[in-house]
Amino acid sequence: MAEESESKQSAVESMMEKISEKIHGHDSSSSSDSDSDHEKPASPSSVKAKIYRLFGRERPVHHVLGGGKPADVFLWRNKKISAGVLGGATAIWVLFELIEYHLLTLICHISILCLALLFLWSNAHTFIHKSPPRIPEIHLPEEPFLQVASALAIELNQGLKLLRDIASGRNLKEFLMVIAAFWVLSIVGSWCNFLTLFYICFVLLHTVPVLYEKYEDKVDPFAEKAAIEIKKQYAVFDAKVLSKIPMGPLKAKKV
Repeated sequence: MAEESESKQSAVESMMEKISEKIHGHDSSSSSDSDSDHEKPASPSSVKAKIYRLFGRERPVHHVLGGGKPADVFLWRNKKISAGVLGGATAIWVLFELIEYHLLTLICHISILCLALLFLWSNAHTFIHKSPPRIPEIHLPEEPFLQVASALAIELNQGLKLLRDIASGRNLKEFLMVIAAFWVLSIVGSWCNFLTLFYICFVLLHTVPVLYEKYEDKVDPFAEKAAIEIKKQYAVFDAKVLSKIPMGPLKAKKV
């Protein structure tokens, strides 16, 4: 009888140990699953979908500016080159705008000075015991000028096509935007001349992109709120004003 009671107790103890092992194993698996769920990061696509970028861009600012050396200059990748370019533009603006020096006069004075120095050096090298100046032969290739002219022609044709489409009365929104842009440019043009306007744009190109690249995480949320508000105001304006303007029939496109 004692042996039977001992065997029963050992069987009960083994069953209890198995049950406790199963319970602990289930708890550890559930805790590991919960930890893995907590540690699992959000998918890149969902995070990317939540991020708003200014003007809907998907590429970095460097790629938006075209990449290469011009983008490096605008974003101050090489501070010496960027500072030199900006300083040269500032010197030209001061020379022509503040000192009121004329371009043709500057070119003529520089040409006179260079030709006089080279002429005197070429004739006086025997007296000063120095070798005559080696004047290099300058030959400008045609290909870069043709590429620039071709690119300008393409851009001008696209601009003329856009103006033609706007003038045809097919898109009232684009028409109002272009009229507002021309009106703003006319006001700015009355404040300053073309050289000053070009210099202002040049300075903005060297300051705004680099500041935006540095503080884009702060600028983009503010721009998102501004874009939402502008869309709301435009929707109200469209419902109250634009929708009531009669539009002309669209012209059928010729095949």
